[in-house]
Amino acid sequence: MVAHLLGTAVGVGPGAVSRAGGGNNLDVHHRLRGALLRSSPGLQCAGGGGVSEITITDAANVPAIFKPEEAKIRDAQADAVIAFATRVRDWPTLEAAVNQKMEDQTEFVRWWGEKVTPNRARKSVVADLGQQISVKQAEDHTGIKKQQVSRWVKRLEDIPRYRALLYDSAYRKAFGDASHPIQQSLTNEHFTPLQYINAARAVLGEIDLDPASCKEVNEIVKAHHYFNILDDGLKQEWNGRIWLNPPYGRLAGDFIEKLICEFTAGRVTSAIVLVNAHCTDTKWFQYLWDGCICFTDHRINFLGDDARSRSTHGSAFAYFGEDETAFVREFRQFGALVKQVFYDDS
Repeated sequence: MVAHLLGTAVGVGPGAVSRAGGGNNLDVHHRLRGALLRSSPGLQCAGGGGVSEITITDAANVPAIFKPEEAKIRDAQADAVIAFATRVRDWPTLEAAVNQKMEDQTEFVRWWGEKVTPNRARKSVVADLGQQISVKQAEDHTGIKKQQVSRWVKRLEDIPRYRALLYDSAYRKAFGDASHPIQQSLTNEHFTPLQYINAARAVLGEIDLDPASCKEVNEIVKAHHYFNILDDGLKQEWNGRIWLNPPYGRLAGDFIEKLICEFTAGRVTSAIVLVNAHCTDTKWFQYLWDGCICFTDHRINFLGDDARSRSTHGSAFAYFGEDETAFVREFRQFGALVKQVFYDDS
């Protein structure tokens, strides 16, 4: 099915991509690179090729042709692959398509910067790649407006952040309610502020695992191990001391149930989880009453300059482990602490 999609949307023959053993042994990213004519930093002018052609060399040193007039179509093709991979939850293909989309945009931005001038150019220079063309000529030739190029330039200034934004959108469509930002350790748009991480580390001692994270976030969390979107933490075994900020939306319940199962099995020795405080009526929140809960007396502004990172509700930290005294000591600064009380009314 993936092979058919790539063959249809990207222009690769149905047999070019095989996910079964014994076929093409190239990884998904390499196949997608070939399908979309991945460009590399080595640009050369194509003699007589006109404004639309630039010779490039791929990783195997095989000449390819970068055609700026195809950039808009290629970007749409990458979006089609991303949409498909999101729908079937094929994370390796999603990763390949996201990387390819950014690489194509990078190549186009480089071409624009080298060949497009804000000043009006003579029509005669359009046929000569060695000279520059005007913004209007470039827009007419490629179908891509200057404003779009400016947006690409801004996004590409921070590749990890841009990649994370694309993952964020795809992950929310695959798993959660699009009205709820993911606000978790999945993207660098929604880092949990350091003071909460420090409090969790003071309680746990160390953080052995963050099962819903990424490389950039772990620079703050500093877990010994972490699972990212491609690892799919729900399919992995969890061990030791856990920090968990699960994706908001429908997937949150799956992560909470996974945590409870691993804690009950004895593989998780202690854990602190951060969730929405407005979910107390959900089935999965009922599991948290077995721990000790801190309901924040404020809204946590997750790190990031996007307005979506400004929380619209309170949060709750739940602790599971043998040192509730330490949890109370470290988290009482953030709000009220609650422990379920059982009594015999017979």
